[in-house]
Amino acid sequence: MSDDVAALLARQGGVAATAQLLNVLSRSRLDTLIRAGELIKVWPGVYAGDEPDRLTRLRGLDLRAGGTVAICLGTAAAAYGFDTEGVIDLHVLNPDGCQLRASDGLIIHRRDGAPLAMVDGRPASTAAWTAVEVARLLRRPRALATLDAALRTGSCERRQLLAAVTEQHGRRGIVHVRELVPYAMAGAESPMESEARLVMLDGQLPAPELQYEIVDYSGRRWRLDFAWPLCKLAVEYDGFDWHSDPVSFARDRQKRAALQEMGWTVLSIVSDDVRRRPADFLRRVRCELSRSPAA
Repeated sequence: MSDDVAALLARQGGVAATAQLLNVLSRSRLDTLIRAGELIKVWPGVYAGDEPDRLTRLRGLDLRAGGTVAICLGTAAAAYGFDTEGVIDLHVLNPDGCQLRASDGLIIHRRDGAPLAMVDGRPASTAAWTAVEVARLLRRPRALATLDAALRTGSCERRQLLAAVTEQHGRRGIVHVRELVPYAMAGAESPMESEARLVMLDGQLPAPELQYEIVDYSGRRWRLDFAWPLCKLAVEYDGFDWHSDPVSFARDRQKRAALQEMGWTVLSIVSDDVRRRPADFLRRVRCELSRSPAA
């Protein structure tokens, strides 16, 4: 790749339009670089020097639109740090005075009243609006996970979520989001913990404390996913990789031994308990709660 092309890409965050490249290259040379994989198509008429990541793809859209494109939905959620769904497609708002075309990996949305803020130097639908808009499109368990994650990042507060619910009144899925916002909690540390908590709420269990801290007889501090301190009952969510790391496995054994020494009961749950056998999960918790002298 020539120095002129490299300099052009460097000035523009790794992307360049065909017309710009033809200012420093002949058409045949441009075609040769594209065939050789030294220039990679990002969008029609826009190329990058390396395999494009999300930021490079957005910069390529900026070139097509002639200005900075605003992001929304899952793309905005990822920028704020609360994308629970692993969104790959870019979700952007169509800029004023420009008609972007949707394509593979690109979904264009109308603004429809979405208020904007800046995140990482790019306009985006505000965090609360984004969280509510994403949650509207998800099943209740994943919707709660999104709302929890939004609060956990500190990018918005519950009052802002409630305001966004009001602003999106009448739109598809808003009813279940309105019902869930009062239960959203920043203490939930993973989407599956949010899903498990919703099962408990729907099952009318006493509300557990989240990320409850306890100091054992040796002075070590432990955190519990869900705890009923008066009953000395803890529920711990075990992901698929919880035992794959020997260090984590050993620490988990130490934690459970310490809790048992202090008279705590620890129940382990996995995704199947939450998603496929919730009635069994609830029965186990109720049974342990009923055994407690504090019940």
